[in-house]
Amino acid sequence: MSARVGSWLPLSPGERAVAIEVLVHGPLSRAELARRLDLSAGSLTRLTKPLLESGLLVEVPDNGATGGARQGRPSQPLDVVADSLSFLGFKITEDMVYGVVTTLRSEIVARHDRPLTTHEPARVADLLAEMTGELVRDHPRLAGVGIGVGGLVEDRAVVAESPFLRWKDVPLARLVEERTALPVVVENDVAALVEAETWFGAGRGLERFVVLTIGAGIGYGLVLGGKRVPSAEEDRGFGRHWILDPNGPLTPDGQRGSAVSLLTIPNIRYQIHAATGRDLPYEEILARAAAGDPMPARVIDEAARALGTLVAQIANFAMPQKILLAGEGVGLMDVAGKTVEETIRVNRHPLAAPVGLETKVSDFHDWARGAAVLAIQVLVLGTAEA
Repeated sequence: MSARVGSWLPLSPGERAVAIEVLVHGPLSRAELARRLDLSAGSLTRLTKPLLESGLLVEVPDNGATGGARQGRPSQPLDVVADSLSFLGFKITEDMVYGVVTTLRSEIVARHDRPLTTHEPARVADLLAEMTGELVRDHPRLAGVGIGVGGLVEDRAVVAESPFLRWKDVPLARLVEERTALPVVVENDVAALVEAETWFGAGRGLERFVVLTIGAGIGYGLVLGGKRVPSAEEDRGFGRHWILDPNGPLTPDGQRGSAVSLLTIPNIRYQIHAATGRDLPYEEILARAAAGDPMPARVIDEAARALGTLVAQIANFAMPQKILLAGEGVGLMDVAGKTVEETIRVNRHPLAAPVGLETKVSDFHDWARGAAVLAIQVLVLGTAEA
């Protein structure tokens, strides 16, 4: 692919629909592509011509698995060259920056992590620029950078508020662009993860899909009609006021018995510390609960019932085809998954369809991959929506 990213833009709505369909589901025959998008052969030819000329799409040999017609003049399927461009994704946590390099189809081809020793915005941007410089040596075709941050992000450029980093109105995209000379997209980290799973992961091809994350906080993303539903309230404390047990624990974060109080790692650790005086890591709390240690077992059992209640309530209201459970707290399912499943059943109508709950055991590189997918969406396809 010889074209620059900028030479593909702007894409018309029709061209964008074609490009996304091939990127996410290709290679596709022209007949299958026309069927999926409800286009005539002439309309498809008109839309694909500029995409082929720019190099965003290419013709590839037909391996017989693309759904193309066997009659008439042979038609080569359309595809993208996944490794023609690379994208850099960063996930910023309170004490680390996780970086990945991905292909155009979001396959991770490199990982690079660095400790975060300061939250001063300019120095964080310096660190991101250093990591970019180190990665670009082995991946010289980097086309752009995506950054995921726990917080409220405006215009995919400014971190309006981040409680983890204690930031307010930080123009992170501009700071990193000035240091790297690469285009930069910034987004809420949960939103970025949802986009990646919708396009290339557990939610691909689904009309109604939910991502629920448990870890340092509670994250929620809703996909309807195959597109993520954006919200002005993203990362404004989802779960903090979602009361699952009015008689539940009172913790420093969240109201009594809220999803945040019952399910987040800091609050689970707080409950154990308050009861025993011991500050135990989350993994040790899970191990002790599995071994029958009374206090950890009680706290984890409450967390499991809270998670089951939350999943059931989401299923009852959003009616998704699948709920993906992710985040660094999903080890809860290994220890108390049966309790979660039983609680879901109790809180659903007896004749309701089973909840399609999928647990994703992952690390922060998946969140960084999500940021890279945002860069692909915005910088390559010129779209600010899923």
